[in-house]
Amino acid sequence: MLQLRKIASLDLPELAPYRTLRRAAEHAAQGIFVAEGDKVVRRLLASDFGVLSVLLPESRMAEFEPLLRRRPELEIPVFAVTQKSVLEELVGFEMFQGVLAIGRIPVVITLKHVLANSAHPRLFAAVDGLTSAENIGLLVRNCAAFGVQALIVGETSSSPFLRRAVRNSMGAIFHLPVVELKPEAGMAKPGNGAARTLPAVLLELRSQGIRCVAAHPHTEKKFLSQADFTGDGCIVFGSEGNGLSPEVLAACDEAVAVPMAEGVDSLNVGAAAAVFLYEAARQRGRA
Repeated sequence: MLQLRKIASLDLPELAPYRTLRRAAEHAAQGIFVAEGDKVVRRLLASDFGVLSVLLPESRMAEFEPLLRRRPELEIPVFAVTQKSVLEELVGFEMFQGVLAIGRIPVVITLKHVLANSAHPRLFAAVDGLTSAENIGLLVRNCAAFGVQALIVGETSSSPFLRRAVRNSMGAIFHLPVVELKPEAGMAKPGNGAARTLPAVLLELRSQGIRCVAAHPHTEKKFLSQADFTGDGCIVFGSEGNGLSPEVLAACDEAVAVPMAEGVDSLNVGAAAAVFLYEAARQRGRA
């Protein structure tokens, strides 16, 4: 059931999440995230994720009402503004589409859960030291496109639930299981049986017969076409600047590179992920 509320004051307490779009830590502490843009908000409303509220121009209400009425929540506040300029005054920056929603970050997904709920041959991806929200979002989108069953986000990486990450994923984050290796996500509490660092998780995967392949441009030992992705595997990606940490690299079974022209140092992590994951899908008969 939706509850339409026309905004008379930008100081309403219920609008606080929209006034703090740039305060990612506050949103993480509250267990919420921001969905921005037509497609992303539509995909959030069509997903199983919890929806706390929606903010849009009054003129767009008719477009979103059918999706809102199909939501399972007993009541969803829908804040309507008469002009997009009012919305931009609230959030503090210019917006192209002017449609936002607040969703609830799902409960912690553990490595144990992912292993129990993924079919063979498993295909996982992991990321180390990736702090760009835009690149995290691109990686999520590539994972969803090429059949990755879960993404493992290392403790040195940014959350895929940052506003720009959710936006760049184009809503793919709503359909991809994510294991976040962060103490605040419950992964490091004593006695819960969960590994807290990416190297530890990779070693655990290997003990389960899952081959961990490092996407590492600085190797001449093996190129992508020589790698075998037909069995259970996890492909590990690093940041453009520093690549994979020595600890993560050592925890992998092997390092594989994309052959590139002389003078080109590396690919953007989104591009590298697309190349690696396409090759994995091709070898598995999915491309």
